[in-house]
Amino acid sequence: MKRTRALISVYLACWECLWQLVMIVALVLPAVAEEATPPVSQPPELSTGLSLPSWLNSSWRYGAYLDLSYPVDFNFPENHSWRSKVTTQNMNELTPNMVLGYVRKDVNESSRWGLELAVQGGNDPNGQVPNDVPGRDRPLASADTLKHFSRANVSYLAPVGSGVTLTAGIFNSFIGYESFYAKDNFNYTRTYLPDYSPYFMMGVSAQYYLSENVKHVLYVINGYSWLSRPNDAPSYGTQFSWTPNSQLTLTQNFYYGPDQSNTDLKYWRFFSDSIVQWKGDHLTLAMSYDVGTENAAEQSGSPRTFWTGGAIYSWWQITDRWGASIRPEFYWDRNGRMTGAEQFIKAITTTLEYKLPVASTIARLRLEYRYDDSTGPQGGFFKGGEVSPGVPGLVQAQHLLIAAILWTYDSP
Repeated sequence: MKRTRALISVYLACWECLWQLVMIVALVLPAVAEEATPPVSQPPELSTGLSLPSWLNSSWRYGAYLDLSYPVDFNFPENHSWRSKVTTQNMNELTPNMVLGYVRKDVNESSRWGLELAVQGGNDPNGQVPNDVPGRDRPLASADTLKHFSRANVSYLAPVGSGVTLTAGIFNSFIGYESFYAKDNFNYTRTYLPDYSPYFMMGVSAQYYLSENVKHVLYVINGYSWLSRPNDAPSYGTQFSWTPNSQLTLTQNFYYGPDQSNTDLKYWRFFSDSIVQWKGDHLTLAMSYDVGTENAAEQSGSPRTFWTGGAIYSWWQITDRWGASIRPEFYWDRNGRMTGAEQFIKAITTTLEYKLPVASTIARLRLEYRYDDSTGPQGGFFKGGEVSPGVPGLVQAQHLLIAAILWTYDSP
């Protein structure tokens, strides 16, 4: 009980600090925005130059995406790996992290049925397959095939009230501020927060707008990791998103479910994800705070495990073509439950982007510098070679310099 009360106190203290930052943002940014220069005009929509059947033009969307990067880790690890990371794992080599193709039909009142199908390849999907840990985690038998699908679902807009959107299959996760795809984020690398929470889900969801400004989502899924199958029981979650005005959005996600072989309620995982975003004409700021806990059924005495993390995101649209971002973050894996190491990680990332239209596509050229620092009994990042057979060398910090090209085509 004392440990539980201590964890609750840590959670409340972290949340209070973040909320104070929110209030500062809410008070200061509107005044800054009023003094800013006139809004940057948006580039005109690009014409595809393609002639398509009218039925395809009216209701369907399709596209492709390529993510190619060269990250330089100045520790020069012999294994070319970024320790404790799920995405952008390969260092010091030219890496195709993502190749994606998709087709989508959105639902609306005149066409109530929709679907999504997205097929992906590259290095990033490999990190979605969980490790086999007896009593705790077991990948799906078809995980190595399913990792190449990021969406495969059907949806229906039910004529209930303002409309309930029902979705079944593999769909994008409701949890987290960042996307699996770097093109949708302010920075090239993702924080540790989304790497250790769901990027995608498999199951069913129901989305409903309680009012014009309040969205509510309920979902029943196969688990925290959709490519994992430690048991046959479902997991549950909900999201509330409130947009009080055109600039501010507050989102709260909760997840609750069994993610170990033992499905007794005392071993269920609880996870909370809180997000605040302020969006101006030139500047966007956001904060995200995660906390999770579960009893480790596979360990002697079933100890209570705990992890938490937070990040502050910023994006400055300098001109139509140029943008910049800075992002501090932290992640505390007290028991090594998520990253596999008991550690406290701090990081700061700065990114410069140039957006270049190429024919009917857009290429984003990004240059990013990132500094990570890991402390704790099992903390550290790879360096050099092995200190003994099978034991790689570790160092407390790492400096990364990353050049990336993100090529995107989306139908009009």
